[in-house]
Amino acid sequence: MALTEVRQIIEKFNRDFDPEAAKGVKGVIQYHISGDDGGDWNITINDGTFKIEEGIHDSPNVTLKMTGKTWLGLVNKTVNPMVAFTTGRLRVTGDRALAQRVPAIFRV
Repeated sequence: MALTEVRQIIEKFNRDFDPEAAKGVKGVIQYHISGDDGGDWNITINDGTFKIEEGIHDSPNVTLKMTGKTWLGLVNKTVNPMVAFTTGRLRVTGDRALAQRVPAIFRV
């Protein structure tokens, strides 16, 4: 079933976290989602555990900026991540390797 709201992605992250995929991973991922359905969330991953908080983290390892429409497209697999990145619809600042691990850690 396709997700239709940004907050559903946060709920999906809570449900679909894979602690095995997050073993040995430490870092903070900051999401800045613009648009009517947007907001700011940060995810702290610490060696097989995680915490999601609404708001802006003081020192994230990586920041991902995009519209709510783009984020929904990425999670629903209707938007190619590489195309979104190269066309500027997805902006990544910081540790890109950490950002690339998100799909495996949260099974998205």
